[in-house]
Amino acid sequence: MIHHDKLLIIDFGSQVTQLIARRLRELSVYCEIHPYHKVDAGFLANFAPRAVILSGGPASVFAAGAPLPPPTLFDMNIPVLGICYGQQAMMHTLGGRVERGHGTAEFGRAYVTKASDGVAGGDLALLQGWFAPDAREQVWMSHGDHVSQIAPGFKVYGTSPNAPFAITADPARHFYAVQFHPEVHHTPKGAKLFENFVRLAGFKGDWTMGAYRAEAVAKIRAQVGDAKVICGLSGGVDSSVAAVLIHEAIGDQLTCVFVDHGLLRLGEAEQVVTMFRDTYNMPLIHADESDMFLSALAGVSDPEVKRKTIGRLFIDVFQKHATAVGGAKFLAQGTLYPDVIESVSFSGGPSVTIKSHHNVGGLPEKMGLKLVEPLRELFKDEVRALGRELGLPPAFIGRHPFPGPGLAIRCPGEITAEKLDILRRADAVYIDQIRKHGLYDEIWQAFAAILPMKTVGVMGDGRTYDYALALRAVTSVDGMTADTYPFTHAFLGETMTRIINEVGGVNRVFYDITSKPPGTIELE
Repeated sequence: MIHHDKLLIIDFGSQVTQLIARRLRELSVYCEIHPYHKVDAGFLANFAPRAVILSGGPASVFAAGAPLPPPTLFDMNIPVLGICYGQQAMMHTLGGRVERGHGTAEFGRAYVTKASDGVAGGDLALLQGWFAPDAREQVWMSHGDHVSQIAPGFKVYGTSPNAPFAITADPARHFYAVQFHPEVHHTPKGAKLFENFVRLAGFKGDWTMGAYRAEAVAKIRAQVGDAKVICGLSGGVDSSVAAVLIHEAIGDQLTCVFVDHGLLRLGEAEQVVTMFRDTYNMPLIHADESDMFLSALAGVSDPEVKRKTIGRLFIDVFQKHATAVGGAKFLAQGTLYPDVIESVSFSGGPSVTIKSHHNVGGLPEKMGLKLVEPLRELFKDEVRALGRELGLPPAFIGRHPFPGPGLAIRCPGEITAEKLDILRRADAVYIDQIRKHGLYDEIWQAFAAILPMKTVGVMGDGRTYDYALALRAVTSVDGMTADTYPFTHAFLGETMTRIINEVGGVNRVFYDITSKPPGTIELE
């Protein structure tokens, strides 16, 4: 294994903690996230980080049992950066004061200016090249509490309207703290702060996708040994990259199981089987279980029940084929971090559950299989970079994400064969339109959804009473936040006309302009 200088991120429960790791990986810095309750003096001594970042979180430092870093952290003579709650935890631990007061909360876009007490932001290594020439920089705030008194030894380097200590530091001890979130996309120059922090901490920047590939292969071999592995292959980028990576590690010990649950896009099953059997020459089982899945989903409208039903049936199918393979001991999945953080707390931390994902949460004991998830801590863009490193075709790596539950979560309400047929054909027209207009690579994810409603229409001088469709297209960097794609009215009108003319059973089309948050990318 390659030995890296390590940066430790102590997780206090922020929904965007992993974005900190992503920013650091962009700088080729090796880092690990660990929840605050597992980081004590012994852990710090064993981990031996070159630097530490304290994440944000939902707690208040003055509440009973509030999560705090171990005091010994501040005696290690290493750089420490506190972000949002991490700043408050740092101030509280080192002798400052944190309060909750009327009018001091900030949520969303804010602007930080250089402190007015004569301290020049440019003199601080963390802020080199950060402040705009007019000394005003956009940031993203999300805090109810605020620092009301900084700890001894700290100075103020930046303020915002509701955060008088938006940027503080004790340069002599290499302690830095910011009230805003530099890790999110909405702090445009946040990456510059991380770049400055890792530079002043002395990181060499030796973590790359090539290094990750080599380490992942070594970890897979160490975990699996000579045992057989079955891989849940959906045909999407995530499971495909996982399959190719694992196949590189253990060869024909791997058997891919492609489960056709009857919820795939038009022609997808044929494409997946052809690609992996002919191109990659991997052992592949094509399990057509569509009747079983659709029967189990009949009459089900609750989205969580849909997801859990699909997850349970996947487990049953994999268990059956693990037995058929003969002694498989591991199940491989293409689980990514955004799936994990929305389902359960990453690394056992205290973040809040948003929704369950069918492929997250471990396996029932009855399976007798252990999980292999080599992509579990990666974002989609990192998976694509790893796919390029593995030599997957560029057109395939650039495919839009497709959820494991498939069209089930693009069909709010009850699922029927008629609705799925309409949805497949409409989605195919929509994606064809996007490709024809050269927009596919500009969009993170685009799809059609069939709404649980019928509307009255007029077609050919006659009355219709057919389904309504919603079209969705978003831009994103990592899937954690997303903005609607700004199609022209001309494009939307042309697409609507094609769908109405080419897909029977539809007489109305909407375009969903909801961002994430407050919505999620998928409808369910």
